[in-house]
Amino acid sequence: MLPEPTVSVLGTDPSWRQHVLNGNAFQQDAIQSFQGWQYACFYSNPRGPEDLGSSTSSREPLYAHLSRRKLPLGQWETLVFHDYPQTTDDGHNTVQLGICPGDGTIHLSYDHHCDRLRYRHSIPSLATDPESFPWSAEYFTPTLHHLPGLESSSLPHTNLWRDITYPRFGQLGSDLWFSFRTGKAGLGDDHLYLYSASRGTYSPFFSSSSSSSTSDSSAATTTTPFLKGIQNNPYIHGLDARGGSLYVTWVYRDFVWYAGWDDPADTQHKQQAGPNSAANNRDLCFAYSSSSSSSSTAAAAGQIWRNGAGDVIADRGRGDSITPSSPGVTAFRIPKGSGLTNQEAQAVDQDGGLHVLNRDCCSSEENAGNGTSQVKWKHYYRDPTMKTWTSRALSCGYLSGKRGRLAVSRDGDLYFILPGGGDDRGNGLTIWKARKSGGYSTYELVWRSGSSFPLTEPLVDTYRLDHDNVLSVFTRRYAAEEEVTTPGDERRIDVVVLDFPLKLT
Repeated sequence: MLPEPTVSVLGTDPSWRQHVLNGNAFQQDAIQSFQGWQYACFYSNPRGPEDLGSSTSSREPLYAHLSRRKLPLGQWETLVFHDYPQTTDDGHNTVQLGICPGDGTIHLSYDHHCDRLRYRHSIPSLATDPESFPWSAEYFTPTLHHLPGLESSSLPHTNLWRDITYPRFGQLGSDLWFSFRTGKAGLGDDHLYLYSASRGTYSPFFSSSSSSSTSDSSAATTTTPFLKGIQNNPYIHGLDARGGSLYVTWVYRDFVWYAGWDDPADTQHKQQAGPNSAANNRDLCFAYSSSSSSSSTAAAAGQIWRNGAGDVIADRGRGDSITPSSPGVTAFRIPKGSGLTNQEAQAVDQDGGLHVLNRDCCSSEENAGNGTSQVKWKHYYRDPTMKTWTSRALSCGYLSGKRGRLAVSRDGDLYFILPGGGDDRGNGLTIWKARKSGGYSTYELVWRSGSSFPLTEPLVDTYRLDHDNVLSVFTRRYAAEEEVTTPGDERRIDVVVLDFPLKLT
């Protein structure tokens, strides 16, 4: 079992909102470490808990917060972006964090559900030389509505920046990638861009020569998605870099027609549920992209995409997209109505093995007869040598409506951080472990939270776990009962980080 974690409080969670904004599975890196410092982003009201009161007027609006601390035991410092009030009560409208290793810039994107791009970044060196700068919002740009280098004056991108959901960041070598969805639930695409540390600008994942072209034909190509939906949309579980390659898994959600779907003023697709809900999710799909230095196929990771068998299915340099009809992209055929979720979790281990967490009610030989009718957590694994997939039902008994998280430790063991199961009412968290030495085939419970944690989708600092073997979990926790000073007042919820130092096996 894991020891009890060290807990640090980042701020007060806006639990008075109907929808959770801090802790959603598609916040790929809301907490991450870089060069001995840890960073976390979240929404809160900058007024102290004692000043918030119970009225909505004292609690709103919210603002994006960005915290940092020097590892392993430094105190958190927090800055607040007071220039952008967040007012929309929608769980999609989270805040995301990215750090570019090559120039030390910190990037944020926030408050989207089919909305205009909202994005800002810091000056160079803020993350590579953190002790030279006080922690202040003055070192960041204001909210931008375009990506640097792809100004809004370019018509194709002007149209593209209007309809953004699910921004994600990730490191690739010394650079930083940025992805997002355009369109709506059941009818959308995913786009992918690369921020160059040497240039300080974004470009598509093409060759350097094609990305610098300004001709009309190439400008149109730069808005071509890398994952294209056709009467559906891909929902990615994660986009991860390992060993110079990019790995992506996703499910498709088929579109269900409804009256007014093509009206530009339509907002029905912004509802948390509706005809185009998760009930229409199907299939687990996979693709990867590796760099190549051969004279005939010279390309950077992100340009040429392959299916699980290694066959080329899309060349971004030619303007190709991965589509539902791309051969060999389906790893598991899972029919609609099977309980399959979108944007659950994926992780890539040090050997290039790919792990996906999701759920379904389909049986398989690997499940040893489990899951014939009941929806269960599933661990899908692609062996990097054999290039074969297996799926196994997890042994944990509680399956919540919230999504879980996967992460790989420095010694290659796999951790499942799952919502629910902390008490008999379904609150809390449990952590399960699958050992590399056992072929990731068995699962042991290593920690259970108890009832002090409301049901939330946990997030993990995968960088710190991979490098320092410390499992840092970003989640929410109830404040101590003695902090409720007025009878009948609701119990405050805080945004917290749990730190579990792991032993090497």
